[in-house]
Amino acid sequence: MLTGIFLPELLGTATLLLLGCGVVANVVLARTNGHGGGPLMITIGWGLAVFAGVYVAYQSGAHLNPAVTLGLVASGDDLGGDTAVKVLVYLAAQLVGAILGATLCWLAYRDQFNAEESDPDDKLGVFCTAPQIPRTSSNLLTEVIGTFVLVFVIIAFGKTPSGLGPLAVALLVVAIGASLGGPTGYAINPARDLGPRIAHTLLPIRRKRDSNWSYAWIPVVGPVVGGILAGLLAAAANYA
Repeated sequence: MLTGIFLPELLGTATLLLLGCGVVANVVLARTNGHGGGPLMITIGWGLAVFAGVYVAYQSGAHLNPAVTLGLVASGDDLGGDTAVKVLVYLAAQLVGAILGATLCWLAYRDQFNAEESDPDDKLGVFCTAPQIPRTSSNLLTEVIGTFVLVFVIIAFGKTPSGLGPLAVALLVVAIGASLGGPTGYAINPARDLGPRIAHTLLPIRRKRDSNWSYAWIPVVGPVVGGILAGLLAAAANYA
């Protein structure tokens, strides 16, 4: 499991977060070449980050996301046996990889994080999501819906092979970001939000704000619920 699941998932998730957090840093931090690139640049960047991460983690099936792992199990996939143990290995690898990727992003943009012009809220936004209108029920529902779409369509991809491979998932993430990313920043991945939030808390970032832990449960619980619901529906509708 170390070389077949843990290491590929860790490296794939680290790649995803390095490039995903990296495009946010390039757009929102001061004194970067991409400053002010806008939300579409971020959405496309995240899609391409998924594309790269899936290729890196091909040996493990490239879940890169606890919601995907749990959604697949809910759909009836036993992950090749020893399901409970493998789920724990996937989740641990994804969280550690997310922390590592976010840390590497901080190292790449360390001068920009330290720049006087960089706003503390923007620094936090590089690492994790936040709602435009804080309202628990609405924010949670948005994350459930976005992750449901992600996991359900990924499972459907398995039944409708097109030869697109990782590109199909990357385009799906771009579609979700462009369509459903407005309210909460579309975490749609517990590791993607929790891992970098932990990194933000621990890293010696100059003039940083708190890590908004009061919101942190929403981009964890929402995606988990959305992923499991997608898996259950996929099984009931014979998509799995």
